[in-house]
Amino acid sequence: MTIKILVVDDQALFREGLRTLLSVYEDFEVVGEAANGEEALRLAVQLHPDVVLMDLRMPVLDGVRTTSLLKESLPSCKVIVLTTFDDDELVFDGLRAGAIGYLLKDVSSSKLVEAIRAASRGEYFLLPAITAKVIAEFSKIPRSTSNRTPEMIDALSPRELEILLLVASGDSNKEIAEKLVISEGTVKNHLSSILSKLNARDRLQAVIRARELGIIP
Repeated sequence: MTIKILVVDDQALFREGLRTLLSVYEDFEVVGEAANGEEALRLAVQLHPDVVLMDLRMPVLDGVRTTSLLKESLPSCKVIVLTTFDDDELVFDGLRAGAIGYLLKDVSSSKLVEAIRAASRGEYFLLPAITAKVIAEFSKIPRSTSNRTPEMIDALSPRELEILLLVASGDSNKEIAEKLVISEGTVKNHLSSILSKLNARDRLQAVIRARELGIIP
């Protein structure tokens, strides 16, 4: 299946570089480029991309507001923030707006490719440093023990708990598979089970839910 990608950035040279980089992958198709948020919204409605690579600081309409409006008009479209900035407020604003990934522009090409493929599957993709910011923010919220159920905690197997801790540290499925010497398919199966047991829609929510329940620190 070809993943249709829209690149949104106010720097033409950067957009061209991304198009050149991504064009070598057979499962990727860069269907359009936009220099600002307003242009991105117009193109997204026309082209229906699967994944949007979104800069945050742009003229006319910034990336956070564009992401929010894009998720309203095209809920199935997945947004990955690709920016130079990693200050806490921008990270949280981007994720609150509906972004499913947050990467810095100095990310390796392999990580970017991995993030695009993960996003197309509906999986969150955050680098460890960004994951740490998110977890730290939620750590400020007092835990509620009212929803803590021993049955739910006991239901997680030792392997599932091990994988959950690695997810919380920001590891991707591939990295978890390498560390535990198992296949990526096995990791995905365990993650599906973890999401089901924790009643979470994605890996980020699973980590947050696990912390609320006291399963992980």
